[in-house]
Amino acid sequence: MDIAGRLAIGRGTGDAALVAAVDEWIEAAVPPVWRRAAASGRQAIRAVRSRDEYARWYPAFAASGLVVATWPVAYGGLDLSLRQARLAEDRLVPYNLGRLNPLGLHNTAPALFAHGTEEQRLRFLPPMVANTERWCQMFSEPGAGSDLASLAMRAERDGDEWVLTGQKVWSTWAHLSDFAICLARSDPAVPKRKGITYFLIDLRSPGVEVRELRHMGGEVDFNEVWLDGVRVPDFHRIGPIGDGWRVAAATLAGERQMVAGAGSGGVDRIGGSGTARLLGIARERGVDPIMRDRLMRLYGEERIREWTNDRVRATVKAGGTPGAAASIGKVHQGTLNQAIQMLATDMLGAAAMAYPDASTWSEALPFEVSGMFRSRANTIEAGTTEVNKNVIGEKVLGLPREPDPYHGINWEDVPR
Repeated sequence: MDIAGRLAIGRGTGDAALVAAVDEWIEAAVPPVWRRAAASGRQAIRAVRSRDEYARWYPAFAASGLVVATWPVAYGGLDLSLRQARLAEDRLVPYNLGRLNPLGLHNTAPALFAHGTEEQRLRFLPPMVANTERWCQMFSEPGAGSDLASLAMRAERDGDEWVLTGQKVWSTWAHLSDFAICLARSDPAVPKRKGITYFLIDLRSPGVEVRELRHMGGEVDFNEVWLDGVRVPDFHRIGPIGDGWRVAAATLAGERQMVAGAGSGGVDRIGGSGTARLLGIARERGVDPIMRDRLMRLYGEERIREWTNDRVRATVKAGGTPGAAASIGKVHQGTLNQAIQMLATDMLGAAAMAYPDASTWSEALPFEVSGMFRSRANTIEAGTTEVNKNVIGEKVLGLPREPDPYHGINWEDVPR
């Protein structure tokens, strides 16, 4: 019997059997050198496991069903309850088995679950879990960032296909991706939120051009993407025509939840639990009372983040969407991770800024400084902090909507 089958039996026969099944899989599938390094922490694992090596091994993880343990078996999961998934996750945590393809799992999958057909879910979710088809998101445009509903990319129907033309920007990992989720304007003669349709774009299609953008950390995460008459089959449309804004809500909530740190393995560049890394630095180097106070405050904030994420996960498992709670987590995590990264560099002092060779600066940048640089994007990506505070104010606190002088006016009649 394969490991996934063994885990399925464990799920049906109690917690102890489930934990035993996960431990059996770890023993059989995780390379011994990784298991030995895990006893010394995440840094030790990084020293013996390259990213390329992890990517080559990753199909074994995906085949186990543990990557998305709460998903149905047909989509690559194990259909575990949230509580059972947490039991399994607790056994995996020491080995730092992060999920690859996060923009697929956190951004695309919520839209497919909430608005896709069963045929679409069976087509796109299993290879997403296996990381054989990598995903990115193409929502923002040069003239439609915080005001995303103003987007201008055109989508014109042509029989059983759509023809898309326009420009997207800040598309994370588009240069490494096979597919993208994309919003395009299918009807300009209605108010801006009503004429948008949601598509899945094959980035290998003729007419797609991806241009890399390098950020201040020296890395390439972001891209601008040009679509010039790209033909998209209607099967790649998610939800009704013109209803893309509602479909996108599932993606945006999932994205905010991902940035909030809900995913296994976390998104903190400092590794997993950010304050766990800081605690390790404190034990190694010692800290003064002021830094100790900063560290404990951040530790408490991180626990609050985890409890918020637990509530959102329970809502999703029950069939709901993250909703406005994801915005709460996103606002909280954006500032929290920046504070964690700044404290890490402060605790290390000059050692945090040392690198061996200026000619290889982007490759040799210290882990803490790289994380600090990257954290500057946390309050911008997945909707700026200001936009998410508006969501919280309107959806949670019941405050009046942000004034919009063009509310209700057809998109084509709005000055631009």
